[in-house]
Formats: sequence, C-alpha cells, structure tokens
Amino acid sequence: MSLPQSQTGTDLFPIERVRRDFPTLHQEVHGRPLVYLDSAASALKPQAVVDTIARCYLRDYSNVHRGVHDLSRRATEQYEAARETVRAFLGAEASEEIVFTRGTTESINLVASSWGGANLKEGDEILLTGLEHHSNIVPWQLLRQRTGARIVVAEIGDDGDVPLEALTSKMGPRTKMVAIAHVSNALGTVLPVAEVTKAAHEVGAVVLVDGAQAAPHLPVNVQELGADFYALSGHKLYGPTGIGVLYGRRDLLEAMPPYQGGGDMIRQVTFEKTTFADPPAKFEAGTPHIAGAIGLGAAIDYLESLGRPAIRRWEEELLAYGTERLEAEPGIRLVGTAPRKAGVLSFLVEGVHPHDVGTIVDLEGVAIRTGHHCAQPVMDRFGIPATSRASLGLYNTREDIDRLIEALRKVKETFA
Repeated sequence: MSLPQSQTGTDLFPIERVRRDFPTLHQEVHGRPLVYLDSAASALKPQAVVDTIARCYLRDYSNVHRGVHDLSRRATEQYEAARETVRAFLGAEASEEIVFTRGTTESINLVASSWGGANLKEGDEILLTGLEHHSNIVPWQLLRQRTGARIVVAEIGDDGDVPLEALTSKMGPRTKMVAIAHVSNALGTVLPVAEVTKAAHEVGAVVLVDGAQAAPHLPVNVQELGADFYALSGHKLYGPTGIGVLYGRRDLLEAMPPYQGGGDMIRQVTFEKTTFADPPAKFEAGTPHIAGAIGLGAAIDYLESLGRPAIRRWEEELLAYGTERLEAEPGIRLVGTAPRKAGVLSFLVEGVHPHDVGTIVDLEGVAIRTGHHCAQPVMDRFGIPATSRASLGLYNTREDIDRLIEALRKVKETFA
C-alpha cells in the first residue's frame, strides 16, 4: 500500500522501502491488512535475515570450532564474524567480551549464577527497580535463596519513571550489584543508565543492564554507559529467536566460574581435573545456536544499513504521534508517561478488560499485546491487573497508529 507523504516520513526515513523488506507485513488478518504493533514481544524479521539463515543451513552449515574441513571452517568464520559484528554494535573493547546465549533471560541467569554465586554473601544487597521484567527479578531471588543476599527496590513514580535519586538513595556500602532495565518493556521508560553506573561504581557495585528493549531503539555503547554487563535478545532486534548476547567486562568474565560444563569450554579434561578455556568460550558450552548467531549478525548489519540515528528519529516521531492520538481519545488512559520513553504505548480502555481489547482489535487486523507483560510488579504499582500495549518497530507508520485508534473505537462501541 502506498501511503501519503505525510505518513511515509520520506524526509525522515525510507519507510516504504523498509516495509518491503518485511514479508510478514504483507498479509491480511481477518480480512484486513495486518498492522503489527507487538515488536516489544518479538520483532518481525527482514528478508535479509531470513536469507542469511537459509543460506547457512543450505550451504555453509557444520559445527563450529572443531572441524578442519571446509564447511566447518566457513561456519566458524561466519559465527565469529557475527561476534565481531555484535562487539562493534555495542561498542565493546574486544570480541572476547561478547558471549552468545539463548537470550536476555539466560544472560542474566548466567551473571546471577556465576558472578553472583562467587561474589555475594549474606547481607550484601542487589538493587533493582520496580520496572524490571521478571527475567531481571527471578534470577536474583534464586540467588538470594542461595546466598542470603538482600534485594532492594527503587520504586516507580506516578509517571512510570524511576528518577536517578530514587536509585542513588538506595545505594550504599552493602550494594554489590545494581541490575536495571535500560528501557522498560511494560511502559517504555528509558532509565539514566550512564548516571546510574557512575553512582554505583562510586559505592563499589557492579552494574548489569537489561538491554532487551533498548537495543532495537537506542544507540548503545557499553563503554560510554559504563555497564559491567549488558544483556540483549536477538529476536527483539529483528534477528532469530533462541539467540542472545551477554557483554561482560573482560576482567569480570575471566574471574567468573563457568556457568555450564561441556564441550568447547575447556582446555583439558581428565577424570581428576578440568581446566577451562578463556572467555567467551568458557561460557559457551556445547554446540551453540550457529545459524542464530549468524542471523543476529545479519540483523545488525540490516539496522546499520538504515542508520541507527535515522531509526531513532523515525521511532520518536511515531511515539509522539501515538501518544498524542491516544491522549486525545476519550475513555483511554495512558499508563507510563515518563519524560524519556522508547517504543511502547501502554494504555487502558475505560470499562474494558485489556484481554477483550486485544481480541476486538485483532479482529480489525491490528496485533497488540495484552497482559502484565512479565512485569507484574509494575501492574501492582498502578493497581491494575494488565494493560494493552502497542509497541513500535522501525517498519511502523502513522497509518498503523490511525488503524489502532479506529480499532479502539470499535472496542468502545462494543462495550458502550
């Protein structure tokens, strides 16, 4: 569908060309052209990523690191090239600081189990925010059970923000780990990560940043942010599922014990003793998700070809437009109005349960997410069971938001 120039953002971003790159968009749902507003749950995949994965399996597939034959060499070269692509994307100092995992969840569990198990003891404190996804809560609770460490929470304000002072006021000599989202998946709030890491380091704490929602929307440089660990997921970054990244400062990774044992993470094994490989191999036991890593590299290449500043400007324009449209619509309440946001519009329709909202909107061809978004403490803070969430990707348009508003009017008509 060709959109009017006022909606294509031609001067900002080549949106019509971008949309052609995503085959999933070009279908009908319930007889209506699909509008996909669920990228915070999982982003759609550009053709370049699909082609790269297919080529890996059709032509270049073999196990990595262990073979001397040509297929293994090619697969290994592409796998390690993807690691270097991720390193550059995150601004890490060395590719040895990039560990491939199954996703943000495994990355956080790895740090909690390995670094946390080796460094935390009874009475030490882990500082979280009230915005965190369950993946950045539950691993620390499991660690608390094993070590006796305490969890301290910086609370959310009425606008869905966690001000810097709310975090720094909770820091002290007992604070050993600060684990925070860069961007909230439930509300879209952007936290002041660089300022948080500076304050945390002043009290001797280590900082882990959950970057699952930030990496698709914001420029990320782990050295400028000061992050000791940074986690992200490939499937939210227009790449495959089942692949993720843990960035870790080299000195921290070198000192940490292995997370899992198996092949490819060792130097030598006898029945008496095993010596372990250097990072990142030490944390990549067994056969990795080879095609996933290569596909993630292709997704990053795709983003870089569009220009991350251009993507950010386009998405900011869409977020502002969506905020304006939803705030102007009677009977709709935005949840999360922090001054700095990225990619998420979370809202309630007066008198209608979010699940009913999602069902009716789907019948209009519009895909949104409803529920607690794996962030139940956020819902508890606002005294609600769930929200409806429209989340933006680089392929969305103002027309998509207009279609959402039309669908929400159908919801209100249905329950009038």
